Amino acid sequence: MQLNHERPDYAYSLRAADGRSAKVNEQVLDRSFILTPASLHPDWPVASAQALDAEGLAPLLALNPEIVLLGTGACQVFPPAEAMAACLTRGVGIEVMTNDAAARTFHILAGEGRRVVAGFILGA
Repeated sequence: MQLNHERPDYAYSLRAADGRSAKVNEQVLDRSFILTPASLHPDWPVASAQALDAEGLAPLLALNPEIVLLGTGACQVFPPAEAMAACLTRGVGIEVMTNDAAARTFHILAGEGRRVVAGFILGA
């Protein structure tokens, strides 16, 4: 049996993610960041899910997603209702999960060609 490594159809691939760091393509990140299939936005100034507000989500929403994935570190932590409402009032879905689960979900949605934007909180 011959096995072939299939490369994704999108530019940025999340190779690993936990609560402290992530590897996007070959770049290791240790600060919170935003990822789309076509772009990487390092240094997202969010330190914790509890401190996230509508202003903190604005850079994600500016990328015109149909769904936002919020990776909250090693543990799932829901942000305040204000942050959730910032997405939902615009008709944008938001899913909150651990970073490793968000990484897996990102690849599934990106592979389906969905307009997914993921925010990963690191160091929390």
